[in-house]
Parts: sequence; C-alpha cells; structure tokens
Amino acid sequence: MTMENQTTVTEFILLGLSNDPRLQIFLFVVFLFIYLLTTIENMVIMLVIKVDSHLHTPMYFFLSHLAFVDICYSSTTVPKMLKNFLSRPKTISFHGCLAQMFFFTLLAATEVFILSAIAYDRYVAICNPLHYVDTMKRGVCRMLVAGSWGISFFYSLLNTLSVLKLHFCGPSEIGRFSCELAVLFSLSCTEAFSSQMLILSSSLLLALSSFLFTVSSYSHILSTIFRIHSSEGRQKAFSTCSSHLIVVGFCYGSGLCRYLQPNSFSSVVLDRLFSIQYSILTPRLNPLIYSLKNKEVKATLRKTMGKKPIVFEVM
Repeated sequence: MTMENQTTVTEFILLGLSNDPRLQIFLFVVFLFIYLLTTIENMVIMLVIKVDSHLHTPMYFFLSHLAFVDICYSSTTVPKMLKNFLSRPKTISFHGCLAQMFFFTLLAATEVFILSAIAYDRYVAICNPLHYVDTMKRGVCRMLVAGSWGISFFYSLLNTLSVLKLHFCGPSEIGRFSCELAVLFSLSCTEAFSSQMLILSSSLLLALSSFLFTVSSYSHILSTIFRIHSSEGRQKAFSTCSSHLIVVGFCYGSGLCRYLQPNSFSSVVLDRLFSIQYSILTPRLNPLIYSLKNKEVKATLRKTMGKKPIVFEVM
C-alpha cells in the first residue's frame, strides 16, 4: 500500500488501566486523591521555603524548584487520565499527544538534572565546607537550574521533532494512560531507525552524564563522611544528604528496572505499573521523603501552621 492510499491517524485512543466501569470509578477516586496530595504537599514545601528565611539556602532553592517540577510533572498526565476514567471515547488528538509527550519529557529530564544539582550542592557542603558560600552563590544556583531547564528543553524538542517526521496510519490504540515516545515509534508506519538511534544516543548521553555526575558526587561525599572520626559527626553529615540519596536511588532504580528488565518479564501490566510509578508515585513520594527526613522543614511547618503537620508524618 502506498503512503498516499494510507489513512492518516489524527487522534489516538488511550486504553488506560482498565475497561471495567466499576474499577474505573475506584481508580478515579484513588488517583484523584493521590494527585491532590501531590499538588498540595509540593505547594506546601514551596510555601514553607518561601516564608522561612532560614531555608533560603542553595539546597532549599533547588528543593523548591524540584517541588514545582513535580507539580507540573504530575499535571502533565494525571488530569487527562482522570478525565478518561469518566468519559468515552478515551481519545487524545495527535497534537495533544505531542504536547503531552513534550512536557512529560521536559519535566522528567529537568527533575534528573535538578537532582544532580542537589548532589553537587551536598558535595560542596560536605567535602569543601570552607568554600561552600563562595562556590554556591545565588548566581551559580540560578545557572544550574536554568541549565537544567535549557538542556531538558532542547532534548524534549528533539524528541518531539522526531515524532513529527513520522506517519501514522493505524493502529491508533496506545496501551497506556499517556503518550510516550517508544509507543509512538511502535505505532508509526514510517521507517524510523535513524530517528530511534538518534533519540537513544541522546538519551543515553544525558542519562549517563547525570548518573555518573551524581555517583561521583556521592562517592566523594561518602568517602569524606567515613573519614570523620566521631559517630555523631558522621551521623550529622549523612543526615544532610540522606533524603536526597533516597530520592536519587528511587529515581534511578525505578528507571533501571523499567528499561533493563529481561524480555521474559516484559508485559503490558508491568509497563503500566512502571508508568504509574514514575508518572504519579515519584512526584507523590518526593515531598513525603523530604519532609519526613528533614527536621528543618518539619519545624518550619509546625511554626507556620501552628500545629504538627500530620499529613506529612502519617500518610
């Protein structure tokens, strides 16, 4: 069949998590609750950092940007998923799919780079404390955040432009609740080997550079901590980066499980579970981990709200 005689797909069908109407109502309630918690808790962290001058430090500057990214990250996919739980047909236009994929990729990459910036901040604070103030100036912090957004923007733009070159003639069903680059390539009627190799190369370059930078920072941090003679000193030093280390481990660990799983374990169910994890659960867990492990944030919450922040300590 020639390209001229093929039907062009103008919208995609998001199959989502289930076709059972009763289960969809249950899932709607569950994910709406998670989304509201994610949004509220990240907004609270941003507010707390804004109002408390004691938290106007480089680490909390990065943390406030991470909270903002998590709100946007979750908002890229969850509202559409919630709408589809209650509506039929569960469609998304081609351009809507491209927009969702662009912002999802932009925010995911930005989060990874901001985590690397926090790792660098902890490296300077623990390994070179005497030069911390001079090294982590306000201008440097802003450049690190701007660089995170800038690199992520061009990377996401590259992904989006590669999809614009593709032709879609059917099928139009996406077996997930959001548009993802790998799925769109699989649905394309166009030979896209060169585009896939370009995207794969750029993804590996960015992921590995960020990962190796973070690993290198924490290698030096742990080496410095282990050289501290007193156990109290080691505990105090480690407590300043433990929250971030948990978030980084969760981020990269889930990514490795998602993309390096053996073929024998590959399934639609696993793919959907991993999509839920990095699209919904990661933005939900980040504020939870930081608030639970950070005494300064909890103290400021108590002072600001006038009572103990139960939502962060119980849920």
